[in-house]
Amino acid sequence: MIKHISSVLMVFVASVTSLAYAQDIAGDAKAGATKIAMCIGCHGIKGYQASFPEVYKVPKISGQNAAYIVSSLNAYQKGERKHPTMRSIAASLSAKDMADMAAYYESHGRDDAPPPPEKASEAPTAVAALLTKGACSSCHGANLNKPVVPTYPKIAGQHKDYLYVALKSYKQDGQATWGRANGVMGGIAKQFTLAELKELSAYVSSQQGELKTVPQSKFR
Repeated sequence: MIKHISSVLMVFVASVTSLAYAQDIAGDAKAGATKIAMCIGCHGIKGYQASFPEVYKVPKISGQNAAYIVSSLNAYQKGERKHPTMRSIAASLSAKDMADMAAYYESHGRDDAPPPPEKASEAPTAVAALLTKGACSSCHGANLNKPVVPTYPKIAGQHKDYLYVALKSYKQDGQATWGRANGVMGGIAKQFTLAELKELSAYVSSQQGELKTVPQSKFR
């Protein structure tokens, strides 16, 4: 019964999210290329590390779903995500800016590399149990690279230290300068210990995906 209710709820959330996405502003990748100066200093340098709230590699965003990028920027703008630097950047952006930049990064760095596998590689027993408990594939796809709706992120191959910090941030309540307010991810992350989140992050990072860091011309 509980599994059935969870499945119905997930379908409902996905449907609402898809409807909201359909009403979003269309992005122009060419216009987006002229608006990313504030992004490339972190996301355009391979191996670049942030230092707040701890040291970790900034996320790969080239190849990420445009709708997820827009959703993330909106969350920073509204204060649902509290990272000071990202919130300041998002505050300066219009809805059209976000759509254009997101369209740019979704298509950025596409090449002839083979597509990711249909399913993620088999996880060790302990990690497989964690994946099942978190129902990760039900939103992010069987290969963790094909989310069920475009406002969910591709996560396969993302930096493991970033994934760990992101998951930890969903466990935070009432922090002034960091943390993420998201009912679904908050409920999932709080089921796990920090050690378990680290195990999940390492596994997800080891999977083949489409995310990458593509150096901008000035950093090559």
